[in-house]
Amino acid sequence: MRPTMPFYDLIIVGAGPGGLAAAVYAASEGLDTVIIEREAPGGQAGTSSRIENYLGFPVGLTGADLARRAVAQAHKFGAEILTPQEVTGVRTEGQYRIVTLADGSELSSHTLIIATGVSYRKLDVPGIDRLTGAGVYYGAAITEALSYQDEDVLIVGAGNSAGQAAMYLSKYARRVTLLVRGDSLTKSMSKYLIDQIELTENIIVRLLTQVVEVFGKDKLEAIAVANTKTGEVETVCANALFIFIGAMPRTHWLQDVVERDKHGFILTGPDIMHNGTRPKGWTLERDPFLLETSVPGIFAVGDVRHKSVKRVASAVGEGAIAVQFIHQYLASL
Repeated sequence: MRPTMPFYDLIIVGAGPGGLAAAVYAASEGLDTVIIEREAPGGQAGTSSRIENYLGFPVGLTGADLARRAVAQAHKFGAEILTPQEVTGVRTEGQYRIVTLADGSELSSHTLIIATGVSYRKLDVPGIDRLTGAGVYYGAAITEALSYQDEDVLIVGAGNSAGQAAMYLSKYARRVTLLVRGDSLTKSMSKYLIDQIELTENIIVRLLTQVVEVFGKDKLEAIAVANTKTGEVETVCANALFIFIGAMPRTHWLQDVVERDKHGFILTGPDIMHNGTRPKGWTLERDPFLLETSVPGIFAVGDVRHKSVKRVASAVGEGAIAVQFIHQYLASL
């Protein structure tokens, strides 16, 4: 898709919950808004099998359903969504924020929101790359669940995404085994999910366990797991392995533009103040707004932001709040 205008009040990079929320609020409040998304709207949340702790949906909803509703809402208010389209760079020229797209074209705006979320962290063990997509999956549960009816599947991970996937897959698979490196789920998973897992007979939780190798010719057949304390290794049959071991931000294209932490997450608000001093190159007479980066008029929301709360509701909230700061920023131009 091509943009309909060369200039916008707001460009949003990323169409996860944070970016979509910002688009809905910005467009509904009269700002010319465009979202640029490299894959499909929804982000990580869009692949979630079941979100049950999102306000107003007591029986839960799928991430894909949430994304679909948000896209329709953004379109209703006049926001444009360009997908698949990738932003490869950004620069500032006076009061303008200019993004470069993968096809070499450019778009200009007064303000920019970075809402690119995170990418799945890969499991680095022998055989994994060859079998990815052939029994080994990153973050996919809904799309593959029916393929493993009455079979044994394993999940690597201890966070909410892993817990949600386990609950969803348990409706189809004969047995779901959750492989957890640590000695407990309580540090990384919501209590409601832990309670549900404990009440589900065909979900087994194996603590102090990590995958060390995967086996299979054309598709996954078995995996080797090791006890993280004793080092003892055993091989177990497996038809599918779903991996949820965290994620990292894709912010390399912002390397020389905004300040980031050592993991690549974008610093905003108070986190870019150094002993009460505004960031280098800051040109305004005020401190950065709460969600503003080290460049005035460029904001970050959701999982890509340093110290963000990795929840759909918080990303949506940040998207909405950022728009209020954008109004204040635009009023000062």
